[in-house]
Amino acid sequence: MPTNLFGLVVGIAIGLLVAWVYFLIWKVRYTTLIREDAVQRSLAVTAGKVHEQLIPYLPAFPYNPKDVRFLGSPIDLVVFDGLAEGRVRRIVFLEVKTGRSGLTSRERWVRNVIQAREVEWAELRVTHPFASGAA
Repeated sequence: MPTNLFGLVVGIAIGLLVAWVYFLIWKVRYTTLIREDAVQRSLAVTAGKVHEQLIPYLPAFPYNPKDVRFLGSPIDLVVFDGLAEGRVRRIVFLEVKTGRSGLTSRERWVRNVIQAREVEWAELRVTHPFASGAA
């Protein structure tokens, strides 16, 4: 009986050791895959941001690059069409997408507000803080 118990304990110990080694190998492989995926996604995001900044200077861009202002978020570009000529004909909110990427929820919210024509003009006049005699 003690021999069987000893064999059982040794068998369990070997099984746990094999499972632990298998887990460590799996963890290393999984971590490597996750890191590679993160690097690829980071490269895609960086390339997209560079593309957003350079697209106004590409030949196929339909607007004058002098009319374009980069926002970045939540919309990439605002085009003041005709600004360089001295006559703004329209204002275009432009979102640049590469590949199969879609609009984020924030971008959809902005798009919906613009399409519903819930856009307005406002001015904020600020006086110089030292002009009022404040110390």
